[in-house]
Amino acid sequence: MVRTPGTGSRFSALPRPARRAAGAVGAALAVALVAGCGLLPWSDVGTRGPSGAPSAPPAEGPTVPESGPAAPPGAERIEQAESRLQDAEVAPESSGADYERDEFGSSWIDTDGNGCPTRHDVLARDLRRVRVADDCTVTRGVLEDPYTGERVEFSADDPMEVQIDHVVPLALAWRTGASEWDRDTREEFGNDPGNLIAADGPANQAKGDSGPGEWQPYPPFRCTYAVAYVGVVDEYGLRLPPDDHAALEETLAAC
Repeated sequence: MVRTPGTGSRFSALPRPARRAAGAVGAALAVALVAGCGLLPWSDVGTRGPSGAPSAPPAEGPTVPESGPAAPPGAERIEQAESRLQDAEVAPESSGADYERDEFGSSWIDTDGNGCPTRHDVLARDLRRVRVADDCTVTRGVLEDPYTGERVEFSADDPMEVQIDHVVPLALAWRTGASEWDRDTREEFGNDPGNLIAADGPANQAKGDSGPGEWQPYPPFRCTYAVAYVGVVDEYGLRLPPDDHAALEETLAAC
């Protein structure tokens, strides 16, 4: 596993139904990172795998993704996010004392019928130089981590180095409206590719179930994160706690 630091801090904490979202959110929100509206450059030269051997050659096609949660948002999507944010319901979150992960169904089911669990669909989407086994398992790849700006070499031998994060965390969604949904909607939400992104494992653990009022990715990715977050909230009719609303408003204004 190799990490290459990017610009800015590793991650920062601030003081204090489903497939429909994939198009609207996926095109807005990992590989390309946005600083203001500029892309963070990277190079394929010199990246080495866990054994020290050179990684596989780059995959065919463009480096910058055209869809998925990490695709950079244009001015139109930023304006749309600002408009949706103004329409969002702002209300304190509930205690969430009755939250259980199982309320969102089994993790990483095959929701699109392609024979592959959601986790491996997202890894295949968000990693570069991907190698996939016959059973859909992603065995290796390279992540340009959207939360830290670091490059992470992924191997199935150490799968937790790259984790699949819910942009709007499940526990937070539960506290802001998901507890009122039926189980099918919660299962769709838990496996919605528009709310899922491959991320550095430690950064994902640091984020936990925090919203943007408590946690933000490293600065170059914040516009993309804010647009994606607002898209999910709007799609599912979730409420926004006041501190999350204020943080999103500030981030979008700076984009």
